[in-house]
Amino acid sequence: MPYKVKCFECGREVTDGLLDSCPTCGGLLNVEMDLSPLKGKTLKDIRKAPMGVWRYAPFLPVDQKKAVSLLEGGTPLYRCLGLGEKLGIKDLRVKYEGANPTGSFKDRGMTVGVSRAVELGCKVVGCASTGNTSASLAAYAAKAGLGCVVLLPSGKVALGKLAQAMFYGAKVVSIDGNFDEALDIVRRLAKEGHLYLLNSINPFRPEGQKTVAFEILDQLDMQVPDRIVLPVGNAANIWAVYKALTELRELGWIDRMPRLVGVQASGSNPIFRAFEEGKRDFQPVDHPETVATAIRIGNPASGRKALKAIYDTDGVAVEVTDEEIIAGQKLLGRTEGIGVEPASAASIAGVMKLRQSGEISADERIVCICTGNLLKDPDTVIKNSGEILRSKADIDAVIKIIAR
Repeated sequence: MPYKVKCFECGREVTDGLLDSCPTCGGLLNVEMDLSPLKGKTLKDIRKAPMGVWRYAPFLPVDQKKAVSLLEGGTPLYRCLGLGEKLGIKDLRVKYEGANPTGSFKDRGMTVGVSRAVELGCKVVGCASTGNTSASLAAYAAKAGLGCVVLLPSGKVALGKLAQAMFYGAKVVSIDGNFDEALDIVRRLAKEGHLYLLNSINPFRPEGQKTVAFEILDQLDMQVPDRIVLPVGNAANIWAVYKALTELRELGWIDRMPRLVGVQASGSNPIFRAFEEGKRDFQPVDHPETVATAIRIGNPASGRKALKAIYDTDGVAVEVTDEEIIAGQKLLGRTEGIGVEPASAASIAGVMKLRQSGEISADERIVCICTGNLLKDPDTVIKNSGEILRSKADIDAVIKIIAR
């Protein structure tokens, strides 16, 4: 599919495939697809391919024949009747990205990003990560036969994610600093030619991530939901969803945009603060803290893009406390049997808060994107799930305990 890479800030076209920012103004890059080959077509024309990221190859800026794939995408869109009843919402759905190969939505972007690395002839890929990006990149690099380097903030990565990065053979470097400092280092490594950067500032990553929106509309038979709710950390995912929706509207496949809701943890909330002040730029949070490690990012690289996505769709940004996140995580699990990591549960907590305030009405169709699997952060789950009951190895003793 024909495309151009342009600066999000100044509009300059960039032809150097190894750059992750504009050489003129330093702004983030954005892939602009030429959708003319899809004019006159409909969803039925692409449904011949199996459900998954590569069903939407006509919207992607890489050659599908060279795709590095682990059969990502095709994740469930659950109708949550029990949860909806508790929250007073008639049509509440969860897009469960924890069903991806490495357990998070990152696989959508990584299949496209690593495929692009292969196209460019790169030998080593790398990223900074709070966990899920490193797990995904390590797996796809292994599949492609590429070297992989990941930088992680010391003591800030959940064990389920760290284990994956190590297991798939990445060189894991723990730095004495936060995610933003790790990202700065890995960007410099990329600039000096040590690796091909595959954080979401790489413009090809969001191209894969946007397929979650295609899939939601596909699964709803192109019936547009009223809102799509996402956790916001580094902020590329809400931008990717916005980008997908604008492409579908440009083709006439949808006639309106759902309102996008970005949910941040209160200890890591630069997007929320900017939205509250009506600004289109944000001030970083110097020392972000939240139990939701995947969104513990104080200086989101795609923050300005996220704000544009929210404003342009008449959406909102909302903050939730760690206590609200854990409450949402438990409620989802105990009403629907869907297990998500804390960052994913931010979307549920955001809906709970907006419903209580009256921002969301009972008759809306809401889709929450839950980005990662419960087992990504088992320690937090165990800490917040109560004590294990203990008993003698005797049936009468067990009966007494379970009857309490």
